[in-house]
Formats: sequence, C-alpha cells, structure tokens
Amino acid sequence: MSARATVLYDAPGPRARATYHAISALVVVLLVAAGYVVYRALDSKGQLTAAKWDPFTESTSWTTYLLPGIRGTLIAAALSIVLALVLGFALGIGRLSDHRWMRLVCGTIVELFRAVPVLILMIFLYQIFAEYRVFKSSYLALAAVVTGLTLYNGSVIAELVRAGIRSLPRGQSEAAGALGMRKNQIMRLILLPQAVTVMLPAIISQMVVALKDSALGYLIGYVEVVRSGQQLGAAFGNYLPSLLVVAAIMIVLNSSLTVLATRVEKRLRAGRRKKGAVIPEEPQTMPVMAVPGMDITGDEKRP
Repeated sequence: MSARATVLYDAPGPRARATYHAISALVVVLLVAAGYVVYRALDSKGQLTAAKWDPFTESTSWTTYLLPGIRGTLIAAALSIVLALVLGFALGIGRLSDHRWMRLVCGTIVELFRAVPVLILMIFLYQIFAEYRVFKSSYLALAAVVTGLTLYNGSVIAELVRAGIRSLPRGQSEAAGALGMRKNQIMRLILLPQAVTVMLPAIISQMVVALKDSALGYLIGYVEVVRSGQQLGAAFGNYLPSLLVVAAIMIVLNSSLTVLATRVEKRLRAGRRKKGAVIPEEPQTMPVMAVPGMDITGDEKRP
C-alpha cells in the first residue's frame, strides 16, 4: 500500500499499516485452514482418489454423457444468442420510434421480461408448450430454454441498443435529415453502424450470460452439459470430479465465445477506422506582410 496521501484517503500511519498486515495474515491463515478442512472431508469420503478420474479416460463416458451435453449447450446457446440479437435490435429501435404506441408496446415487453427470472420463465414456457402441444415432446425442453433465454437476453440487448444509439451526437441525424434522408435510412446507414461498435463489449458480455444460463435447462429435463455431468457422477459415484470437469468445459466454452466475439469487435472497429479515415492536408502558410520596424521573421528590430 502506498504511503502517500491522495485525494481519496489519508496515508496510513505505521500503526495502521501494521494492523492491515495483521488482518491480511489472519485472512490467509483462515483460508488455508478452511481449505485443509475441505481437503480432509473430501479425502475421508474417497473423493480425491485417482480411481474417481478413471471414467474420464474411457470413451463411453464422453460419447454417452459429456459430448451430448456439450452439443445441447451449444445448440441452445447459439439459437438463443441469434434470436436475442434480432429481438433486441427490433425492440431497441422500437423504443426510439416516433409513434407513442410503438414505444409503449416495446417498453412493456422489455420491462416485463427483464423483471422475470430466467428459470421461472423457462418453467412457465415449458408448461405452456406442453399444455397446448405447441412443439413435439422431444423438443419441449429445447423450445422452453431457447424461448426463455431469447426473451430475457433480447430485452437486455434492447436497452443496450437504445443506450448506444442515444449516446451518438444528435447532429449526425439532424445533418442526415437535412440532406433528405428518410428516418429508416438514417437509422440503418448512419446510427446503427456506429452504435454497434459502441455497444459491442456489453453485447459480448450478454452472450456469455446466455451461454451460462443455458445450464438452467437441466431443471426442465433439457440435456446439456451440467445435467450430463450430474448423470455421469451418479453413474460412477464421482460427483466432485464430474462437476470439476463440467466447470472446466464451461470455462473453455465461455472463453472461446469471448475470444471470438472480441476478434469480431476488433475487425469491425478496424474496418470503420479504414472507412472513416481522413487524411490531413498539407498546412498552408499565410504570407507575412512587411511591417515597418520588423524584419521578415516577424521579430522587432533592435536599434
């Protein structure tokens, strides 16, 4: 910790620094003690033996449990992300409409589905789809998961779109309107391309949220990676290794999605810089008029 005072806090004295160090050491000791207690508890139950990891070296464990779960997670996440982007842009633009009824309808949809928890939304949709036989029984869980994730994440993305468009200077839309462009042309050609680059980091974060929330589908019987990991743990009696493997798989999936979206963002930003680059012109020198008592450089002559 720096000993210099800043505008936010006063520099701690020797006694305060000694107290901070003592508290930090105590926290470290408590964390080590808690870790040791957890280790002894798991070791006494036989959860840390090498035999618990043997099922992951067999191909049947992956083909029967983990790979179908990964496929289910990717399918639900991909469908919900694409549909949520479409719905979010539609609702976000609708909330900026000049028509009051359009703003009211889009705003009601956004506020409603942002307030409902995703899990409750999935369970409700599953019951509705099953009651009215909207989908086949084999697709009920997938439809409920994708629809729930689409409605929730689309509502959040709608607010991101609205905020991104409103963050742009109003002079651009006013200048485009003065040139005779229609409102849909202004939105499509002027505002949206700039707003997308502004809100891309937030949209990437929402994509990761959609991928993680797809794991909630195991409560309604959807086959995804968390449910597959639980089934694998129940079959071989190795719950802890199964959950650790599932956690590692989710980390890899989320990291891959983040890397892919970040590369797309950089490519879009680089493309906009190339399109909007302005080459500065050569500076023009103004002629200097001769003034009595001054030389050509503009300095006053000394007697």
